[in-house]
Amino acid sequence: AERTAGGDFDAGIRAGLARILTSPAFLFRSEHDPAALPNGTPHELTEVDLASRLSFFLWSSIPDDELLNLAIAGRLRAPGVLDAQVKRMIADPRAEEFVSAFTGQWLQLRNLDKVTPDVLLFPDFDDNVRQAMRRETELLFASIVRENRSALTLLDADYTFVNERLAKHYGIDGVYGSRFRRVPVADVNRRGILGHASLLSMTSVANRTSPVLRGKYIISNLLNTPPLPPPAVVPDLAESAHKDKPSTVREQLERHRANPVCAACHRNIDPAGFALENFDAVGQWRTATREGLPIDAAGVLSDGSKVDSPAALRQALLSRPDIFAATITEKMLIYALGRGLEPVDMPVVRSIVKNSAAQNYAMQSLVLGIVRSVPFQMRTTLKNGAAAVTSRAAN
Repeated sequence: AERTAGGDFDAGIRAGLARILTSPAFLFRSEHDPAALPNGTPHELTEVDLASRLSFFLWSSIPDDELLNLAIAGRLRAPGVLDAQVKRMIADPRAEEFVSAFTGQWLQLRNLDKVTPDVLLFPDFDDNVRQAMRRETELLFASIVRENRSALTLLDADYTFVNERLAKHYGIDGVYGSRFRRVPVADVNRRGILGHASLLSMTSVANRTSPVLRGKYIISNLLNTPPLPPPAVVPDLAESAHKDKPSTVREQLERHRANPVCAACHRNIDPAGFALENFDAVGQWRTATREGLPIDAAGVLSDGSKVDSPAALRQALLSRPDIFAATITEKMLIYALGRGLEPVDMPVVRSIVKNSAAQNYAMQSLVLGIVRSVPFQMRTTLKNGAAAVTSRAAN
């Protein structure tokens, strides 16, 4: 108003718009506590706040009219209504935002943009194949959620999604055009995300594979048992290699692990990475190194399981399905709440996994378990009646 009073209409519009765009009410969504409750009191979210939390979980956006009207009418928690809304929202195209954001966060697919293989060693790698790699993993996850398949299908899917560019990368014939289509996976070593070039490329360096990065990725993101941070001074792998003859990454690592300080962690990390050594730095299959040296993929996991291939590693992971199901449940609960989990949250994770076991860990049973859970349905009052705020942007 002050600007327009001075006669500068455009400046007034700019000032007003800037004020709106920087307002906390625009940038954040708020969950308010009842004024009468003392600090630290757990209480149920209002149905409007629950609708907002649900829509940002599955759509990364505000509730639509149907969801909001149910909340305003106080019917969202009526028997069967919340479950029906979750299934409707999963089937909606807007759930693509959940797929992209959650896989980007949990599986770290957003890091694919940083993958830059050596152009002299991998001249066919470009941004088209990089984006296709990410889309393949997203589409597999989306199909499992929408078709309510077991979460274990992520590890053992006998199908995938490719376009012509990615099919050429994998050596799959008969796929043409930029459109992604569902294709069967005949090679047992390529099944599931362990055979996806997205994960295999992210866990390599520019000119070679990295069993350490791959092993750390698997035990951290799929088994939820991250290793301890490395010592302050760790010798570079290249410095451990003999210069007078070619050597495999495994031979270099064996010399690196001769140091007992290094061996303590590497014996838990490396075997899972060695099992994937037949995939090169961009996820293509090989039977020998570039120098013609044979690939040794054998190893023993920390639980005593012997693995010597991606297929054997997959079977070892599937032998304890509850661990993988608990990992994805924990990661999804973190995403849904927009915060890290506390020890008090872990019984909730275990309960969701236990209840879904009867359905073979069906993905929608995990999602519904999260939506029905106490951490998702309730909050705790904050000091001085402050409102909890969460960024409007996707997690």
